[in-house]
Amino acid sequence: MSTTLWIDDKTVAMTGERRHRHKGKPIAPGFSQPALAGTITFGPTALAAAIARTATLRTADPELLSHYRDSALSETRILVADGNEFALTEHLTSLVDSERSTFAGRVGAGITDLYMNALGYVWRDNAACLASSLKPHADFLYYGGPSSAHGVVLAEARGSFEAKASDSKMAYEAQRKYLRQVRPYIGAMSPHGQVIHGYAVAFGSRPTTTGAFLRISQTQRPKVKASGNTCTPDDGSDNGVPAGVALASHRSNFILLDALPIADWIDWLNGLRDLPDDRDPIAFIRFEYAGRRFLACADALLPYHHPRFWFDDLFGLPFWRQRHLRLHSSDVSPLPCFVMEEDAATAFLNTLTRMIAAGSREASGLLELPRTEVAGFSLDGADRRSRIAREDYDYALFGDGLALIAGKPPQRSAGVRIWHPKEGLH
Repeated sequence: MSTTLWIDDKTVAMTGERRHRHKGKPIAPGFSQPALAGTITFGPTALAAAIARTATLRTADPELLSHYRDSALSETRILVADGNEFALTEHLTSLVDSERSTFAGRVGAGITDLYMNALGYVWRDNAACLASSLKPHADFLYYGGPSSAHGVVLAEARGSFEAKASDSKMAYEAQRKYLRQVRPYIGAMSPHGQVIHGYAVAFGSRPTTTGAFLRISQTQRPKVKASGNTCTPDDGSDNGVPAGVALASHRSNFILLDALPIADWIDWLNGLRDLPDDRDPIAFIRFEYAGRRFLACADALLPYHHPRFWFDDLFGLPFWRQRHLRLHSSDVSPLPCFVMEEDAATAFLNTLTRMIAAGSREASGLLELPRTEVAGFSLDGADRRSRIAREDYDYALFGDGLALIAGKPPQRSAGVRIWHPKEGLH
């Protein structure tokens, strides 16, 4: 079997869309849903990051969820074939059916997250907060961008890598999922506001062929007469993010960064655990990459970057010199690292400190948090010029500030910043 890893960006065309009418009075008449795009472009880093983001968007123990991130990049690079068109490698056929279905579900969730972020939605939560686990419901809730000051939108993800996958089957799946798991909740109240719109995204590909099928069902909105004050403009700031959805997003983000004590403090604010025993400060390495400044958790970096981590044990063994040369070869990919854009991390961590100081066990209200421009994926090729400009970099950046860096990191840091639960980030 070939072991060529996926490197090139892929462009997948949306093969069809269907809109579903909602009964009853118009919901959030000032909301205008963004136009769907004909194509979505992404690389292995962006898809792996989206898969990890969606896998950790749960209320389970942070230590458990942190393990979900580790296989995302290696899995996508070896099971998705290289080239500009979407295709699966022959390795996928070696997996048992349950593993193949699991991977398809992860990719479906990742594609959905990329598409929603590219449409401008930023903050996310697991849609389990809408209903009990026994009642069918969609996967994710999103807030920000187009929905700012209006409410949240619901998104259901479906992935299929069956031999019988087809465009018509994906169209049927998108419609079925929308009618069963999205439409019943349009107009419902969530902990973060009213559900004002919904999507069902179905993504499929046949294992032995080239190409993919992307079908989307969404809510059909009535035409509203133009008015000077019906819509809230999307100025990119997203000031006034509901605390609950912001905390859910960043709980997932800092688990991916391996800053697990931050997730514990968020759980305490949400009333899900006792006051954390670990009240030590957390160190973040500050560095520049692709013209931006990021923070990486020192706890995640030190075991892999300390110069004597492996040197003492290997020095003098017969294969030591070859191993040393291989680890420093330009052909060897560095360890992928989740990081946070510095401004986004600063705003959230200082806000978190203020919430901790207030002693509230109920996260509520609005938080003023910035939004970053996405990078590493785009709709209708909008990111093409910026991708060409950053061809020496390999990373994906999301609107809430989370990024996955898979390219070579800089050799020098720009300093260290420390977050303390009572003193903030300094």
